[in-house]
Amino acid sequence: MTWNLHGTHANDGDLAELVGLRHKRFILKLEAGAAFHTHRGIVYHDTLIGKPWGSQVFSHNGAPFFLLQPSLADLLRELPRSSQILYPKEIGFILVTMGIGEGQHILEAGTGSGALTSAFAFNVGKAGHITSYDVREDMQNTAARNLDRLGLRERVTLKQRNIEEGFDETGVDALFLDVPNPYDYIAQARSALKAGGFFGSILPTVNQVEKLLVALRQNDFAFIEVCEILLRYYKAEPTRLRPTDRMVAHTGYLIFARPVIIDRSVDSGTLLAEAGLVSVPAPDSGAEVDDATPED
Repeated sequence: MTWNLHGTHANDGDLAELVGLRHKRFILKLEAGAAFHTHRGIVYHDTLIGKPWGSQVFSHNGAPFFLLQPSLADLLRELPRSSQILYPKEIGFILVTMGIGEGQHILEAGTGSGALTSAFAFNVGKAGHITSYDVREDMQNTAARNLDRLGLRERVTLKQRNIEEGFDETGVDALFLDVPNPYDYIAQARSALKAGGFFGSILPTVNQVEKLLVALRQNDFAFIEVCEILLRYYKAEPTRLRPTDRMVAHTGYLIFARPVIIDRSVDSGTLLAEAGLVSVPAPDSGAEVDDATPED
């Protein structure tokens, strides 16, 4: 595996990150005898190999850099891509909300450039596996190269096929749809997911989300949540702490749900309503509204 988060020193074959002036970042694979060319000079790999991580290093003309181990977020932001990728702010929330962890089998549709695929593969560990579908060969070729670069390729099976035909897998732990029309494939997703498993999707517009909510209810998905992640950084200066001038705001709506087994003959409907399986009439004007969040 070329991406190594262990150890104290940079080794031949490691993925490394150089951070220079104005926080300009470069990701490179260290190779003995190689050279990395930047607009701030040439950095020779031999001067990096064997250095402690966190060291200050210099190009041939004296430009300074810090030598760091790249984080998963660093690598995902720098992935070669042929499509828009999910941001780390969404990916992190997806991983936690869907309980992605060691040894799981995760199903994904919409491989794209493989950013979310890579995060899934990293989190499930060597004992887990990801199966990812996409209709475009060029997308999956890009994803395969990116997975190879991170040393995660063996954890992922790529399938080029339209998911309208359904998934080959059943009983998977979690399923994520990153496609423009996930509402057309909820029956197929339900067949592939284990009961009580985790479903997730991302969509850019409210109209698409509305269609997905209807489809999820029709296929007995409960505990439906819709949210968006807005991320604001601050200038890390003690004497003038304030928000930075730019922020990563709306990039998409995240939708999560759980497939459940229902015996409607013995349920009064109250629990079904609370679980989001049936519509609750809108309250009269002025009536109290329960806006409880999952955390409440």
